[in-house]
Amino acid sequence: MHLFVQATIVGILFGGVYALIASGQAIIFGVTRTVNFAQAIFTILCAYLSYTLFTDFGIDPFLSILVLVPAMFAFGIGIYVLLLRRLSRSGAELGLLVLYGLGIGIQGVLDFVYKTNNRVITPGYANNSWTVAGYQIPEVRFFAFLLAVAVLGTLQLIRQRTKLGRALRATTQNPVASRLLGVDVERISAIGMGLGVAAAGAAGGVFGMILPFNGNTQYDLLSKLLSIAVLGGLLSMPGTIVAAVILGVVESVVAATISPDWSAFSFLVVLFAVLIIRPQGLFGRRLRGAL
Repeated sequence: MHLFVQATIVGILFGGVYALIASGQAIIFGVTRTVNFAQAIFTILCAYLSYTLFTDFGIDPFLSILVLVPAMFAFGIGIYVLLLRRLSRSGAELGLLVLYGLGIGIQGVLDFVYKTNNRVITPGYANNSWTVAGYQIPEVRFFAFLLAVAVLGTLQLIRQRTKLGRALRATTQNPVASRLLGVDVERISAIGMGLGVAAAGAAGGVFGMILPFNGNTQYDLLSKLLSIAVLGGLLSMPGTIVAAVILGVVESVVAATISPDWSAFSFLVVLFAVLIIRPQGLFGRRLRGAL
């Protein structure tokens, strides 16, 4: 029982990081109707940048987020303006292929610059932990979880309490009606893309302190993000967060109690079980007129 609870604690903490990355993917899908196949490599890109800032300039990974988030926000807007805006009238399929190709291209550059060896960011506190009621709380995972909560809370405040947030939600729900009501849908979509990529930047800044990574790490991470999107419901932010925490807990508990080799597969079992009962995901809604 002690091992189960310990694994659950660790899983919840890392589930917050999954939630942060996946929430960005949900925002992007909402405003562009395109599944962002490059979200995982954006996270790995920022993990490498955080690694460089730490090893070459001595900047703490948590502080590097102050650089990475605005840079990735601008990068996301640039991607929409230069690559996705003109393709939006041709359907989401072309945008998906463009983002997938962009992800492969970024990985190629990263492999060329950093090679394919695993990297890990190891500040002095990387292996520190606290003991609370007999359970270990890793410092890095705890602060990464707080970071995720802070960023997700900020995103939620923007979505619910600001004019920009209302425009984002309106564009997500019905871009045609939003345009008729005077919303600049292309501008809002560009900002939504920027926010989604910035979320990957915030998570990537600390990702390398939790797990070793290289360019190929994107494929494992991408499969988890897609699973979270399906389980939580593609347009549901609460569903995305809940599904991400479930993924973190299931992976951690199975790895600790059974075997690390079964941790990834175990989440797929949970995913299939939920979808058999609720095909639209935990918080998703059935589309009107869907077969």
